[in-house]
Amino acid sequence: MGVMRLGYAHVRVTDMAEAKNHYANTMGLYETHSDVTAEGAKRTFYKAWDEWDHHSVVLEEGGVGVVKYGWKVQYESDIDEIEAKAQAFGVTVERMSRGENPEIGDGIRFTTPSDHVFEVYHQATLIGTEVGTHNPDSFPRHLVGVGVPALDHSLITAEDPGLMDRFLTEVFDFYATERVQTTLDDDAEIIATWMTSNNQIHQLAVLAGPQGKLHHFAFRLGDWSEVGRAADLFSMDDVPIDVGPTRHGITRGQTVYFFDPSGNRNEVFAGGYLAYPDRPTNVWTPEKLGKGVFYHARELNDAFTSVLT
Repeated sequence: MGVMRLGYAHVRVTDMAEAKNHYANTMGLYETHSDVTAEGAKRTFYKAWDEWDHHSVVLEEGGVGVVKYGWKVQYESDIDEIEAKAQAFGVTVERMSRGENPEIGDGIRFTTPSDHVFEVYHQATLIGTEVGTHNPDSFPRHLVGVGVPALDHSLITAEDPGLMDRFLTEVFDFYATERVQTTLDDDAEIIATWMTSNNQIHQLAVLAGPQGKLHHFAFRLGDWSEVGRAADLFSMDDVPIDVGPTRHGITRGQTVYFFDPSGNRNEVFAGGYLAYPDRPTNVWTPEKLGKGVFYHARELNDAFTSVLT
């Protein structure tokens, strides 16, 4: 199968105490590990209640933005195959050893054409979900805050989204579920692309913009009511809401965008349709981009595409 899912998002934060309050008490993530890097930066590792691997979010004190992404593959042999494909694409690949990332096995690391660092691995320490696998309940009885069940996806920016579309297709065997293009022609310039390797509507989206930047990373929720409840909790906790609750035309997902205390944009995301490799890609043109991004308001907030970390 190759890439199964986005395994972890590793991001920088300016103040670890404030960040921990947000991700643990408002979002409801579970701390699994903390340490200090060789350079002296504090790190905290988290998982969500319905995730079984050791962590899906890593916070590192010392700035803002994304440090790197981890992608989990189904088989050890997938690492070698992706390494060969990345090298054929012209990307320099280095090997990473078990333990370089706490509780993560051997793998590879490379910088993408968008200047983002990707790590690919197969093994992660199994902790288990908060409800277990033996006659499990539907959710933990004592959820904290929003109680997000899992990391879902991320949106990054790149000077050439079309090149990243090709990179993810050729190296990760991703396919595009949605695109924004200059025209409907097959050879049109790609302005943004939403891509996945499985039935999830998107695992990574790429928007035209500066190299190496983070637009947001998102947590999964179940439905509209959970999205609305999350927005209420953000107001209770004085979390700055960027946009929503609303719906996307692109992906059909229901959403709230908001900021962590460092200014990194987060999202809670529910809904969307099932993706399949043989489903035709939905194509949007620039004059309908407002409706595509914010289906109800049908217009873009300039800050939504310009505020990045």
